[in-house]
Amino acid sequence: MKPVESSLWGIHAGKTGDADTLFLKKHCVALGWAKIGDLSIIKADREAFKTKVAAAYLDAKPGAIPNNAGQLYRFVHELKAGDLVVYPSKRDRMIHVGCVEGGYEYDPKTEPGYPHRRKVAWLKSVPRTHFSQGALYEIGSAMSFFAVKNYAEEYRAVLEGSVVLPASVTQDESVAAVAEDIEETTRDFVLKRLAQELKGHPFAEFVAHLLNAMGYRTRVSLEGPDGGIDIVAHKDELGFEPPIIKVQVKSGDGSIGDPVVSALYGKVGPQEFGLLVTLGTFTSQAKNFAKSKSNLRLVDGDELVKLVFDHYDQFDARYKGILPLRRVFVPEAIDGTEE
Repeated sequence: MKPVESSLWGIHAGKTGDADTLFLKKHCVALGWAKIGDLSIIKADREAFKTKVAAAYLDAKPGAIPNNAGQLYRFVHELKAGDLVVYPSKRDRMIHVGCVEGGYEYDPKTEPGYPHRRKVAWLKSVPRTHFSQGALYEIGSAMSFFAVKNYAEEYRAVLEGSVVLPASVTQDESVAAVAEDIEETTRDFVLKRLAQELKGHPFAEFVAHLLNAMGYRTRVSLEGPDGGIDIVAHKDELGFEPPIIKVQVKSGDGSIGDPVVSALYGKVGPQEFGLLVTLGTFTSQAKNFAKSKSNLRLVDGDELVKLVFDHYDQFDARYKGILPLRRVFVPEAIDGTEE
């Protein structure tokens, strides 16, 4: 009969790696949630753990309760002696692999912020570069404690002394997935913040500020009835010289149809240009209408976010406060073909 293979788990030492010393010096792994107290006295039942978490953290969001309770339950009742644990350290940038040596222990004195412990014998420390991007992405989970499944064999191979040759980054599909995930999350964040913080007339002021960052001078209509034109943009100081751009903005997240686009175009003179900016999308009819007009431009939510990224450095403190962003580098898919 084939022996049952030990499970592989991943764990983090807090958002900033503040439990790193505890993990590596005290030879253990640990979880927070200190308000709950000794987990061993809770009935070995997921619902009992949910009840305890909800009672200890009254301000927790409903969706967080089963997530947090599940992590604690698995740490106490599913993590077994002999299982392997992977800890990606934020301090030394190494991947530490260890073997769990004992059962759950409650120790609120050594490090009060991390009272829930399991003893671990650290077996190997390996640079992050020894693993594929997919393996690193899996242990970058947003949870504190989680099962490692998809790339478990890469971590097992390290302990067995095998030479792990990760897939070339030109072949590693997760490289593109990482970048796409970050870009999509950031895009959603920008659109949500704009929709929440700049509804109505304030959104017109934001678009005007964006146009300023792009090198245009702008005049924003007063709040209230504007005749369908929210902003007039131009290059010269007085706004007499072409091109003159008449801008309408929509802060809703719905789909803008042909009637709205046609109405804007009806206010655009022969030597002028029309621009419609929305946080949402445009119908196919609206897009087709705009394509037939050389002096009409539509900017939907996706393109607006791209413009925000391109000109973010020129934003003033107010809008950077509304959209707090930090520039980072993410992996880009590489063409693996050779000439």
